[in-house]
Amino acid sequence: MSFVYSIFVDPFVQMIGAPDLLVQTLWEGLVGGVLYALIALGFVLIFKASGVFNFAQGIMMVFAALTLVGLHEKGVPAFLALALTILVMFALALAVERVILRPLVNQPDIILFMATFGLTYVLIGLGELVFGGNPKNMITSELLLPSGSLDFKTLGGLVSLQKIDIAAAIIASLMVAVLALFFQKTRIGRALRAVADDHQAALSVGISLDQIWVIVWFTAGLVALATGIMWGARSNVSFALEIIALKALPVLILGGLTSVPGAIVGGLIIGIGEKLGEFYWGPLVGGGIESWLAYFIALAVLLFRPQGLFGEKIIERI
Repeated sequence: MSFVYSIFVDPFVQMIGAPDLLVQTLWEGLVGGVLYALIALGFVLIFKASGVFNFAQGIMMVFAALTLVGLHEKGVPAFLALALTILVMFALALAVERVILRPLVNQPDIILFMATFGLTYVLIGLGELVFGGNPKNMITSELLLPSGSLDFKTLGGLVSLQKIDIAAAIIASLMVAVLALFFQKTRIGRALRAVADDHQAALSVGISLDQIWVIVWFTAGLVALATGIMWGARSNVSFALEIIALKALPVLILGGLTSVPGAIVGGLIIGIGEKLGEFYWGPLVGGGIESWLAYFIALAVLLFRPQGLFGEKIIERI
């Protein structure tokens, strides 16, 4: 009986008794959730336009951040390094379209997936060869990213919000909003949705698959760069960031692999859920909830709604 009380009642008593800690936990979960959503959005963009599940999206985030920091370490000014990194991500998009997508068009999905798996290790090897494998500090001050914290008084005490987290939440939210509008309102966005619906029909009305694929991989590269900067500023830039990117997989399962709103909602649920779980329920089970809760939620969703909360249900006629 006491165990049941500890699991179902005690955490809520703690929330009510210490609202400042609840607000702090919710804020940290919100920031993490927005960044998870941004990572997941890169997966969604590529899958919607090309039908490819891009396993390399996580290492693209690391590679973009390493390129930015590595160029700066070689004496390139921060904003010039940022511009050059954007060009590098565009060159990567061109290379992927020419070397991977074009030769493998109309091949089974598993072959395209394994190609992105191979791309992951190519980028890991290239990053280690050019920039080394040691963790690096993000150039926050040179990129005008704020440091320090803002403190707010609440009924229960003091809440401290890191300025870099505020900037990350704002920038990520703006990018998600811009990409959503881009998909809905622009000519290229409509072409992307047409390609996602039916490749052959898109070709029949004059839409170039080659150009669309370059655009969408470049856009995913920009998303990876922004995410890498934000995560790198919160910790450091290293290949360990790829593990964080894997949290996007439960987000995709929860929200739906083809849904932009699903990526947003799924990211927020995972981000806030794992912070609340770790802080309030972690001590009851020995800690470590933050490392596995997202995958537990994803498994539960797969059992009851395999297409995700916002995904389209696939009906096969026999």
